[in-house]
Amino acid sequence: MENHTTSKEQWRVLFRLLAYTKPHTKTIIFAFSLLLIATIGDILGPILVSIFIDDYLRPRNIVFEALFILGASYMGIQVVNIVVSYFQLLKFQEIALKIIQAMRVDVFAKVQSLGLRYFDKTPAGSIVSRITNDTEAIKEMFVTVLVTFIQSGFLMGGILVAMFILNMKLALFCLLILPILYLIIRSYRRLSSKFYHDMRERLSQLNAKLSESLQGMSIIQVFRQEKRLRKEFEEINENHYLAGMKNIRVDGLLLRPAIDLVYIGALILILSFFGVTSFDRPVEIGVLYAFINYLDRFFEPVNNLMQRLSLYQQAIVAASRVFHLLDEEELAPKQSLSGREITNGEIEFKNVCFSYDGKRDVLKNISFIAKPGETVALVGHTGSGKSSIINLMMRFYEFERGEILVDGQSIRNYPESELRAKIGLVLQDPFLFYGTIKENIRLHNQEMSNEAIEEAAKFVQAHLFIEKLEGGFDHQMVERGSTLSSGQRQLIAFARTIAANPKILVLDEATANIDTETEEAIQKALSRMREGRTTIAIAHRLSTIQDANLILVLHQGEIVERGTHQELLAHKGLYHKMYLLQNGAPEKLEDAVG
Repeated sequence: MENHTTSKEQWRVLFRLLAYTKPHTKTIIFAFSLLLIATIGDILGPILVSIFIDDYLRPRNIVFEALFILGASYMGIQVVNIVVSYFQLLKFQEIALKIIQAMRVDVFAKVQSLGLRYFDKTPAGSIVSRITNDTEAIKEMFVTVLVTFIQSGFLMGGILVAMFILNMKLALFCLLILPILYLIIRSYRRLSSKFYHDMRERLSQLNAKLSESLQGMSIIQVFRQEKRLRKEFEEINENHYLAGMKNIRVDGLLLRPAIDLVYIGALILILSFFGVTSFDRPVEIGVLYAFINYLDRFFEPVNNLMQRLSLYQQAIVAASRVFHLLDEEELAPKQSLSGREITNGEIEFKNVCFSYDGKRDVLKNISFIAKPGETVALVGHTGSGKSSIINLMMRFYEFERGEILVDGQSIRNYPESELRAKIGLVLQDPFLFYGTIKENIRLHNQEMSNEAIEEAAKFVQAHLFIEKLEGGFDHQMVERGSTLSSGQRQLIAFARTIAANPKILVLDEATANIDTETEEAIQKALSRMREGRTTIAIAHRLSTIQDANLILVLHQGEIVERGTHQELLAHKGLYHKMYLLQNGAPEKLEDAVG
C-alpha cells in the first residue's frame, strides 16, 4: 500500500466516512443545533462584558436595574452553555460509537466474504489491526475531531462577525492571519500523511508478528527461536518508534509553536492599532478588552483544531486502510442464487486445471467421476495436488479451466448455502471453537436436537470419552480445544459432520491423528456413513483406503494412475512403490495381491 495519500484522496476518504452518518441525520441536526446554541453563548459573553465596561464601569454610570439584567444575562448564558455542551457532547459520542459499530460489522462481514487467496497473501495480524486499531482511530475522529472542527468553525465565524460589529477596520487586519493559518495546516497535512501511513503499517506489522508468535509458541520454544523472534520484533518496534518520532517533530514545529507565533503577531497588531488610534481619540477599553478576548477565543479553537489535526490525519490514514480492505476484490467464488438442490451427490471433474498464482498450474486436466455410495481416494506425495482438488470442490478457490459437475450441473449453479449444507468436510487438523462440546457439534444449528447430537457422537464412538468429561456434552472447552487430545478433537469433528447429514463426504486425512484402536472404531463408523453418500478421501496411509471404489494417484498435479487397490498393486507403478515403502516388506505385498 502507498505510504502517502494526496489531498484529493483524503477528501474522498472523508466523504466516504461521512456517508456513515446518513442513518443518524436527525440526531446530527439536533446535536449541531445544540452546538450552535453553545457557540452563540460563547460569542455573546465578551460583548456583554464590553457593554458593562464602556457603558457602566468606565463612565461610572451605576444603574442597578440595568446591571442586574446584564449580570443575570451573563450568568444565564453560562449556565445554558454548560447544559447544552453536556448534551451536545453526549449526542456526538453516541453518533460516533454507532458509526464505528456499523463500520466494524461491515469490515468483519467483508472479511467473511473474502476468498482464501486473500488470506494466503495477508498476515492475520494485519487484518486484526485494521478491524481493531484502525477503526478505533476512526472513532476518535468522529468523537473529537469532527466535533472540534465544526465547533471551531462556528466559533471562529461568529468571532469574526463580532469583530466586524465592534471595529470593521481592525477586523479586516485580523483577516490577514487566515492565509497564514491555511498554509500551516496544508503543510502539516502533507507532511504528516506520509508519516502516519508509515506508523499504521509498522503497527500492522507488529500485530502480525505478535499473532504469528503466539500461534507458534510451542515451535518457537522447542527450536529455541525466542532470541531471533525477539530481535525481529525489536526491529519492527524500532521502525515504528522512528516513524512516530518523525511525526512528533512535525507536530512540535507546526502545531502549537507555529500557531502561538501567529497569535503573538496578531496581538501585536491589535495593540499597535489601539496605540496609534489613541493619539487621535480616546481608546474604548471595552472594545479593546473584547478584541483581545476574541483573539484569545479565536486562537483557542485554532489551537484545538491543530491539536486535533494529528488525530484527523491518523483517522484518514486508518480509514484509507479500512476502505482498502472493504474494496478488496479477492472475494470467495460466486455462486448462483437459484434454489437448485443437490439430490444424489454425484461428482464429476472434467479436465480441470488450476493455479494459485496464475502462473504455474498445480492441477492439470483432472478428470474423474464419484458416484453416490462410492469412495474415491486421492493419494500421492506432498505437493501432488490432493488438497487442491478438495479446495476446488469446496469452492474455496475458483478454477480457471474445465468443469466440476454435481448431479450433472456445474458446481457454480448451486447456492453457497446448498453446497455448505450438503458437503461435509473433515480436516486433518480440526478447528474447535471456544464453547461446549454440544455447541461445537451443533454449530448454532437450532434445529438440531440434543438427541441428534448424542446420536452423532455415538455413531463415531465419541460418546465414550465425552461422557467421562466434567459436564459431559456441556463440558467447556478452551480455544481450539487444546485441552483435548488430537484424536478426541478429530472425533468431535466427525460427530459434527455426521450430525449435519451431508450428501457428500470429504475426508482430508481425517484419521491421521487417531490412535490405532480409535481408528478401527472410526473405520467402522465411516463404512456405515459412506453408504448412499459420495466420499472423497485424501489418504497418506494406504491401509485406510484399500476398500475404495477408485484410487487416483497424483504426481505433480496430474493423475498418473487410477484403479482399485488390487489393480494398482498389480500394475506395479507409483502406487506399488508407495505401498512397499509404507509396509516395508515384499511378503506383505504378496499377501495383499493374493
